[in-house]
Amino acid sequence: WRRQWHPTPVLLPGKSHGRRRLASSPECACGRSHFTCAVSALGECTCIPAQWQCDGDNDCGDHSDEDGCKLPTCSPLDFHCDNGKCIRRSWVCDGDNDCEDDSDEQDCPPRECEEDEFPCQNGYCIRSLWHCDGDNDCGDNSDEQCDMRKCSDKEFRCSDGSCIAEHWYCDGDTDCKDGSDEESCPSAVPAPPCNLEEFQCAYGRCVLDIYHCDGDDDCGDWSDESDCSSHQPCRSGEFMCDSGLCINAGWRCDGDADCDDQSDERNCTTSVCTAEQFRCRSGRCIRLSWRCDGEDDCADNSDEENCESTGRCPHPTPRPWFVAEWNAKSAVSGRIPGSTPISGLAGTGPRTGGENCNVNNGGCAQKCQMVRGAVQCTCHTGFRLTEDGRTCQDVNECAEEGYCSQGCTNSEGAFQCWCEAGYELRPDRRSCKALGPEPVLLFANRIDIRQVLPHRSEYTLLLNNLENAIALDFHHRRELVFWSDVTLDRILRANLNGSNVEEVVSTGLESPGGLAVDWVHDKLYWTDSGTSRIEVANLDGGHRKVLLWQNLEKPRAIALHPMEGTIYWTDWGNTPRIEASSMDGSGRRIIADTHLFWPNGLTIDYAGRRMYWVDAKHHVIERANLDGSHRKAVISQGLPHPFAITVFEDSLYWTDWHTKSINSANKFTGKNQEIIRNKLHFPMDIHTLHPQRQPAGKNRCGDNNGGCTHLCLPSGQNYTCACPTGFRKISSHACAQSLDKFLLFARRMDIRRISFDTEDLSDDVIPLADVRSAVALDWDSRDDHVYWTDVSTDTISRAKWDGTGQEVGPDMGHRPSGRAGREGWDSPFPREGPPRPLPACQLVRPPLPVPRYMYWTDWGASPKIERAGMDASGRQVIISSNLTWPNGLAIDYGSQRLYWADAGMKTIEFAGLDGSKRKVLIGSQLPHPFGLTLYGERIYWTDWQTKSIQSADRLTGLDRETLQENLENLMDIHVFHRRRPPVSTPCATENGGCSHLCLRSPNPSGFSCTCPTGINVMPDGKTCSPGMNSFLIFARRIDIRMVSLDIPYFADVVVPINMTMKNTIAVGVDPQEGKVYWSDSTLHRISRARLDGSQHEDLITTGLQTTDGLAVDAVGRKVYWTDTGTNRIEVGNLDGSMRKVLVWQNLDSPRAIVLYHEMGFMYWTDWGEHAKLERSGMDGSDRTVLINSNLGWPNGLTVDKASSQLLWADAHTERIEAADLNGANRHTLVSPVQHPYGLTLLDAYIYWTDWQTRSIHRADKGTGSNVILVRSNLPGLMDIQAVDRSQPLGVNKCGPRNGGCSHLCLPRPSGFSCACPTGIQLKGDGKTCDPAPETYLLFSSRGSIRRISLDTSDHTDVHVPVPELNNVISLDYDSVDGKVYYTDVFLDVIRRADLNGSNMETVIGRGLKTTDGLAVDWVARNLYWTDTGRNTIEASRLDGSCRKVLINNSLDEPRAIAVFPRKGFLFWTDWGHIAKIERANLDGSERKVLINTDLGWPNGLTLDYDTRRIYWVDAHLDRIESADLSGKLRQVLVSHVSHPFALTQQDRWIYWTDWQTKSIQRVDKYSGRNKETVLANVEGLMDIIVVSPQRQTGTNACGVNNGGCTHLCFARTSDFVCACPDEPDGRPCSLVPGLVPPAPRATSMSERSPVLPNTLPTTLRSSTTRTRTSLEEVEGSIPLLFPGEGLHASYVIGGLLSVLLILVVIAALMLYRHKKSKLTDPGMGNLTYSNPSYRTSTQEVKIEATPKPAMYNQLCYKKEGGPDHNYTKEKVKIVEGICLLAGDDAEWDDLKQLRSSRGGLLRDHVCMKTDTVSIQASSGSLDDTETEQLLQEEQSECSSVHTAATPERRGSLPDTGWRHERKLSSESQV
Repeated sequence: WRRQWHPTPVLLPGKSHGRRRLASSPECACGRSHFTCAVSALGECTCIPAQWQCDGDNDCGDHSDEDGCKLPTCSPLDFHCDNGKCIRRSWVCDGDNDCEDDSDEQDCPPRECEEDEFPCQNGYCIRSLWHCDGDNDCGDNSDEQCDMRKCSDKEFRCSDGSCIAEHWYCDGDTDCKDGSDEESCPSAVPAPPCNLEEFQCAYGRCVLDIYHCDGDDDCGDWSDESDCSSHQPCRSGEFMCDSGLCINAGWRCDGDADCDDQSDERNCTTSVCTAEQFRCRSGRCIRLSWRCDGEDDCADNSDEENCESTGRCPHPTPRPWFVAEWNAKSAVSGRIPGSTPISGLAGTGPRTGGENCNVNNGGCAQKCQMVRGAVQCTCHTGFRLTEDGRTCQDVNECAEEGYCSQGCTNSEGAFQCWCEAGYELRPDRRSCKALGPEPVLLFANRIDIRQVLPHRSEYTLLLNNLENAIALDFHHRRELVFWSDVTLDRILRANLNGSNVEEVVSTGLESPGGLAVDWVHDKLYWTDSGTSRIEVANLDGGHRKVLLWQNLEKPRAIALHPMEGTIYWTDWGNTPRIEASSMDGSGRRIIADTHLFWPNGLTIDYAGRRMYWVDAKHHVIERANLDGSHRKAVISQGLPHPFAITVFEDSLYWTDWHTKSINSANKFTGKNQEIIRNKLHFPMDIHTLHPQRQPAGKNRCGDNNGGCTHLCLPSGQNYTCACPTGFRKISSHACAQSLDKFLLFARRMDIRRISFDTEDLSDDVIPLADVRSAVALDWDSRDDHVYWTDVSTDTISRAKWDGTGQEVGPDMGHRPSGRAGREGWDSPFPREGPPRPLPACQLVRPPLPVPRYMYWTDWGASPKIERAGMDASGRQVIISSNLTWPNGLAIDYGSQRLYWADAGMKTIEFAGLDGSKRKVLIGSQLPHPFGLTLYGERIYWTDWQTKSIQSADRLTGLDRETLQENLENLMDIHVFHRRRPPVSTPCATENGGCSHLCLRSPNPSGFSCTCPTGINVMPDGKTCSPGMNSFLIFARRIDIRMVSLDIPYFADVVVPINMTMKNTIAVGVDPQEGKVYWSDSTLHRISRARLDGSQHEDLITTGLQTTDGLAVDAVGRKVYWTDTGTNRIEVGNLDGSMRKVLVWQNLDSPRAIVLYHEMGFMYWTDWGEHAKLERSGMDGSDRTVLINSNLGWPNGLTVDKASSQLLWADAHTERIEAADLNGANRHTLVSPVQHPYGLTLLDAYIYWTDWQTRSIHRADKGTGSNVILVRSNLPGLMDIQAVDRSQPLGVNKCGPRNGGCSHLCLPRPSGFSCACPTGIQLKGDGKTCDPAPETYLLFSSRGSIRRISLDTSDHTDVHVPVPELNNVISLDYDSVDGKVYYTDVFLDVIRRADLNGSNMETVIGRGLKTTDGLAVDWVARNLYWTDTGRNTIEASRLDGSCRKVLINNSLDEPRAIAVFPRKGFLFWTDWGHIAKIERANLDGSERKVLINTDLGWPNGLTLDYDTRRIYWVDAHLDRIESADLSGKLRQVLVSHVSHPFALTQQDRWIYWTDWQTKSIQRVDKYSGRNKETVLANVEGLMDIIVVSPQRQTGTNACGVNNGGCTHLCFARTSDFVCACPDEPDGRPCSLVPGLVPPAPRATSMSERSPVLPNTLPTTLRSSTTRTRTSLEEVEGSIPLLFPGEGLHASYVIGGLLSVLLILVVIAALMLYRHKKSKLTDPGMGNLTYSNPSYRTSTQEVKIEATPKPAMYNQLCYKKEGGPDHNYTKEKVKIVEGICLLAGDDAEWDDLKQLRSSRGGLLRDHVCMKTDTVSIQASSGSLDDTETEQLLQEEQSECSSVHTAATPERRGSLPDTGWRHERKLSSESQV
């Protein structure tokens, strides 16, 4: 090497500058101490030091200094390399290139790797587990030459071979590294709409609206950052980037590009640095303290120029020599690590003076050699020559950082690298590889959490549909992942497979940006920059504790070292720093606090005992020891905005916000930077998922939690018992079980407490659910309850002080707890004067028996403070002057004072309890006080503007303190304590004798009894009436309310039904049972409950869409309803049973309905296109239109029975009108009314609800005058009914015995009529109904299964009440058990249920993907299905047992499937790339393509068993076609249908479902005419079938006793076969009918019982139809049938007789073949093959289509019927033989004769062997279906294809593949 031109980290003394180049001269002359190189071609001369000659290096460049030199002589212990180097002989052939010319590794014998090792191409051996793990462990990458992983069915393969989730394809995100997932995407696909809380990106993706114009490219195309001019500008002190991002104004023109678009550094002047900054030469501003600190902060060193000596230590210079060696060995002799080799020579030049190496070794300590007559000393490997040129010094290789990956041990002349536990040295003997699985990078991506393999392109999704996931960590041992969501303010966890997502911490979080798991002690730590805290809890979130809260500003990243009991975190507040403490919060210390700005990410290298962090402002990755020492920048360039970091082995991995990428680099040098993944959505936190990232450590708390009652936290090598926040410690190991006293305050979205039992005064959120806008609070220490009001849900709730036992009180119907309006509740303090005055109050109830008064504030138009008795008696105003917004109110019972806070006056005042002696307590620095309370000697209040809780002395107002600040939305405040004195009250004894409420009163008795709203008190003054007698009841969408008409005022109360209502529209009341009925059009159900809210039950839950009208026939005990969605009027019993459609024709939008039982009439309104009022009998008869003119939106309807009038409300004409019951004498009662909806009548008044006024109104029913307002401010008003329970109900027209009807008895004008539920026929007696319809359609519509009776003419659908339907696709019915079978592709299951919805069970619950087709074999009791996802056709028993794959090859998209059990046929459609309709036997054999031309999307398929034809629908060609069972006689039935999916057949009709028209239609099956719509407007129509007694008829051999089969019995055209399931079920399976093999057991041969005598004849009888008949096979099979040691004589004789019988049959066949050969055309040789469905055989046989004997072709193969006779070679997978059929009609007469000569029908079991015949043959098929059937009935001769011998099988029963025939009983013995 020419070292002077190859710079190295160390310059060799006298050599690096010793070469001189002379000008061209006639002759070159160098000095005495130099060697003259040869003259170059240009005439130049080069001089080098003389000692460089013959040193083995080409210093001259032309080798002239090394020519003629004698190579150095190596010692006998050394090996002489080809390049002259000497190395130790033990290093030869060790796999290392020690000579550097590879001469020590030449001609080496191949190294034998161990069994568990992988041989590298370079000779190394590595662990087999390291093969194809993404790491280049061999060094030559030979261990990573791997095939690409096969993507699963639910993955998309990128062009580079990587796999991503299938739904990421064309989603707008570039998930493939090469972007191939976003190429060739359809442009016409409409983007799904975003919801109100989302922003839609340009390419359609939805992101949270809060990300719009936040300065971050959340969409990936910056579309969320465009058009941001209308958004709120940046705050003062901030600079807005051109992209919309707001940054600190001080960063403008500071030399750093803080804006993503660098706009903060444009148009900058030179004088922008502040007085505390230093301006670099480049214009960049840095901190002045960084000037002359020894670091180049300006990047141009201008901050370190002209510096005086500061006393700092200069940077250490590199050591001049390092020679590496491990195990007394160096990979390169004399090499400086990372530099050019130096050949082992060093030091000064040769010494002269007569010295000689032979004398005293030339004075050298180690090696001596003579160079040009002079002595030169050198050193052994691992040493370096000192400055004296004689002695040698050991090289400390371990001093070079990173020379060993982890541990390094130096020794004299050598070193050794070693690894921590859990790691292993790689073949390079320097780097360490982690043991265990392949590492996975787990990172948060805001909207999801993903995994990526760092060394390959594997990229998978773990969790999706997240809001804003930021921080994450994992627990490897428990297989959990934790993450924080800063939008939801939650910490959640899930299993590492993405399942079982659950909340861990759901309250009290504001911005949880850091998360860390203590995997040793099972604790969870997190940082929150919003609350400025670090907290800890158990892994389930229990025992939560604020660990650190003081002197924290914006803590972000957090990392744990559980083995050392230490916690580390970063803080990017005003004083950025990295800190550490023990894991119990003690021993807090600063690790780094200089040269930090945004220390975001932090990670710990446990093996290397270092920490790494990223600084996004300084664009740097740094490292330091765990105590902060030896801090060093690893990467300082190319880091736009690093956020999070992790470390694994020798690599760092970090995320970058700006580049949206994950990157890696070497952790020692920062080199080898690589982009792991880019184009991410928004990468946040990142971790390496690997067990070595969570190494085992000692659990200091042991198995008993250290004896601690709550938290056990490690502290150094010990532990500390700690208590949850607010709980005091009562001993060293125990905490108090409850809080004694605490400050309780509401904060809108939560309720918090500050414990007074501890000193930290940290607020803690009470874990409550669904707190939306909490305002007022109170408490009761007797039962530990906290009460609060919520003005969003208008509720009062309570819970225990710890959040347990939460329950909601009755909905109040108005803003509870005294605040009906708003005083800035929706926004902070109003900026432009006081808010709109609304009535409000703040209640205070004194617990002491002082005056028994309650006090409240009112800040309406006339602000005041009032009081009254606690029973509302004696009301009076006590303060009314100098008040603006009196908010908080509190009573000091000791001093008899009333305190209040006034946000308008900005004061806190007090007065006597009667309002006297008023005085200002605090009159300054009160911007906006709200809540107020007293405790002890202090007064506490909340302030909206200062966002704080403060206190002062309650008597003087002095000594003010701030307890908490930076708390938004502060509301009421109280102090919970347990020192309230008991109060003696008359109500405490038997409730004062009151039946309901006992209230304190200032009257002499001290109390009074009262009743709930709307109920009167009885004359005794203590007892309440049992309930409302006369009342209004109305629906308000989300609730039902009542207004009592028994009391002199109107007040609405909520019916307390314990359920969630969505859109309650219609209501009705049964006065007899006191129940309310209602319909909910969102939940699609009709329900009922008692008027007190109890006994809630759902009556109708299926078949409803928009039930606008409902009427209860309390006399006839029926409920009637209208449905605008289905356009029907229906009736049912009050319990929902016997449901019947009454009216279904000529209805447009029926709405209100009213009944007149006595007259037998029902009336309804229809507000469709032609609005009208109609009437019919209550049984639907005698229908007539009463009014159809001058109507718009006739909504409400009622009948005035007293005056025989019909009244209705029209929202379009804005009138309430009336007419006679026949529609005559129409007149207007009230006009105008704005938007009336519900209408009712009671006594002399009409009542109606109005959408526009949101009110209930009343008027006189006769004149419409005297209109008054009943109740107002009621949004969502719907139906209304007036009830008087004192009025008699009347007489039931059906009488006490239901009119003699078996089901429904319905009134009509002339009496009554008997009726049946929908679809069921009424018998001839006119009173009795059939139990069920006889013939009906069953169809699926994704979320439902419905029935349409064909027995009746209405053709209305009835829901089959099967539960848990999600996405039902395919259906079939079993007429034997009366069960419906269906597939649900959402759950990937096949289920069955009875037609009444009961007994639902899962038949197939695993291994399914997309089951599009389903068919029931009602004879053999088998179930068949197609799976489009797996491209298979499978079968099982009807209960799901004995599952078997029948066909799994040559299937593309199998869909519909049908069976013909009588014929043994199986049909299916395939709408894949080459659409086709196929047929096979029911066992999958004899597969045949029926139709494969002129097909598009053959969806539905059905069979006409009578005409023997198949029908199918083609959704692409939009037609319905048919053909015979062989695919012949094809004809188009209907040529124009929209998008048919499924079809079925019954009688002369073909029925089908259509996606586009959303209807079920039918046509005549013969002509294709008479097209009718059976049912319209049905969403999601799928499969359809007919259930009829004529449909599932016939039988076959499997119909009796399962054909004698143990498991599966498959009928075929002329025989049947037994089969075994693919997965054994523990029962012995036999392929022989009637033979049950013994269960195997481990016994000796002598213990085994002999086979029964009739076993052998049964087996040998079947031998007459064996595939290959030979005596050797029979003889080989007999011993397997008899596992005993010897054979009885009878067995031997029987065997010989059987053999003779076989020979006779063979002779007969040969004669038959000879006869047939005379009729054969030898040219007919084109072969096609059937396709059995069994897959155990792997043996392949080539069948040559060469001329065969004529009889061979005729009997053994199907022949091509067309003229094309081109022959091809075919491959057949076979075990025992191939069953082939002849196809020539001319041959059948002889076969028939053969049949008659046999004397009986032989039902053969042909070649029943689990083998697969996989043939791509010509498209020929049999010419005649009956021909094929006849041959199948007789015998399928099997081809005698010669195959290689199959190894003999051993077992109790031989699997010979013989056919076993079923004889008549007379032939049962041989």
